[in-house]
Formats: sequence, C-alpha cells, structure tokens
Amino acid sequence: MSKRTLSVGLVQHACGEDREGNLEKSLRGIREAARQGARLVLLQELHTGVYFCQTEDTRRFDQAEPIPGPSTETLSGLARELGVVIVGSLFERRAPGLYHNTAVVLDSDGRLAGKYRKMHIPDDPGYYEKFYFTPGDLGFTPVDTAVGRLGVLVCWDQWYPEAARLMALAGAELLLYPTAIGWDPRDETAEQDRQREAWIISQRGHAVANGLPVLACNRTGFEPDPSGQGAGIQFWGSSFVAGPQGECLAQAPVDQETVLMAEVDLGRSEDVRRIWPFLRDRRIDAYGDLLKRYRD
Repeated sequence: MSKRTLSVGLVQHACGEDREGNLEKSLRGIREAARQGARLVLLQELHTGVYFCQTEDTRRFDQAEPIPGPSTETLSGLARELGVVIVGSLFERRAPGLYHNTAVVLDSDGRLAGKYRKMHIPDDPGYYEKFYFTPGDLGFTPVDTAVGRLGVLVCWDQWYPEAARLMALAGAELLLYPTAIGWDPRDETAEQDRQREAWIISQRGHAVANGLPVLACNRTGFEPDPSGQGAGIQFWGSSFVAGPQGECLAQAPVDQETVLMAEVDLGRSEDVRRIWPFLRDRRIDAYGDLLKRYRD
C-alpha cells in the first residue's frame, strides 16, 4: 500500500486544582504540536483538573460540565483555528446525578465529530471511579474525522483486548487512549517497573493483535490524596505511540511535561494485516463463551 503519513502530537503534563491553568497547558501543547506539523492531537484523561477519584467527595461533581459545553467550545475554536483534530477527555454532566468519563473528538473544522463514554470503570484504592462515573452506553464506535476513523477508548479500557478488537472490527484506523495512571509511591521500584511495563505491553499488544497504530497519552507529576489517608499518586507519564506491529515510534519521559510527536503511516496497517491475517483466521463460531463472566 502507498504511504499515508499522519503527524500526531500527544500533550503530557501535570495538573493542579486550577482548572484554567490546566486547560492553558493543554492549549499551549496543542498549539506547539500544530506548529510542529501535527494534524491530530491527543490530550490526557481528565486534562482540565486533578485526578479527583483518589477519594469520594460529592463536591467534585461541581466540576462536571455538559457536552457540548465550555471545554468543547474552547477546544472547538482551537481545532478550527489550527485545522487540527483534537481528542480531549472531560468529566461529563449528562443530567442531575448522572455523570460520565467522556472523550470528545473535535474535527479540524471545529465540529464536535463524536464522543466516547468510558465503558470499563475501576474501583480500586486511589481509583474510586465507580462513585463518580456511570459506565458508558455508546458502545465501541469509532469516530470519523478529517484524518481518519478514530477508535477512542479511555484509561481502564486499555487493559481489555475486547474493547480494542471491537473498535478494530468497526473499522478504526487508530486506537487512542487518554490516560491517568501512576504508582503508589510506597511500592518498591521493582513493582513500579512491573506495573509501567505491563501498561505499555498491554497496549502494544492491542496494536499487534489488530494491526493498528496506538496512541496513549498519560499525565505526569505527583498528586496528593486530598483526604490525607493515602500516599497519593505519582503519575508515570511515558506517553507513547506504537505502530501496527507494536513497534515504539515515540515515547515521552516519566517525569517531564512534553509534547510528544510522531509520524504514523496509516497505510502500513493494510500491509501488516496481509502478512498477519488475524482477522481472517478468527474462529467467530467458537467464541460464544466470551459472553460469560466465567466458564465454571
């Protein structure tokens, strides 16, 4: 296949309680990525604020916003101005008492091309997301944009091969993961390394299994536990772009705010799938038990 090169940018930064300051970091990163030639820019999960799910606090619901709303209006204007596609991640207020963790896609003309509501919602120490987020109800549906069909997923979704596969089966040309993940500072270095490597390997595995490029954008910096009960989270950055054979095309540092740039050849997916025809050889007649919670 002929080359179809797409320049992409990932904006990795730390966040604090100042919403406007966080948003300004994202906007500066988008402008810098566009200046370097990006046509697609991915922001990290919940990029306008701290990762508030370390504790359960009803006051945090005041930070949610409608979609369309203030953040999408700002991102839309910048997408239109720069002629780039922007994928952001927001705390969506859908109705009183009904909230989602939602990724939005702003096309290069500023149009809200689509959104994805996070499907897999964790509930673990330091990640009490089930208190805040209703599981998504939009399914695994890619969003068509000026740069291609985007399979957008969010953070905890990145551990599930089913989610990546369903996006691929719906024609996604890239998989994108806005993320907020890090270490418990009390863990030993070896355990921290294992967790970070597992995170990278899992997503590179989705690239291989589906013959698609993967973009994962994570936040960096330390965020304390507001309750003082936990040790906080040291977000491990490491945003990266992988090609359709899982090859690492670019990777950000663990502890630095970065605009990560990469060139992705969308035409390679066709070439890779011709030599590794996983979709062709799937035994769809034998996978019915995947719909069970467990095979007893």
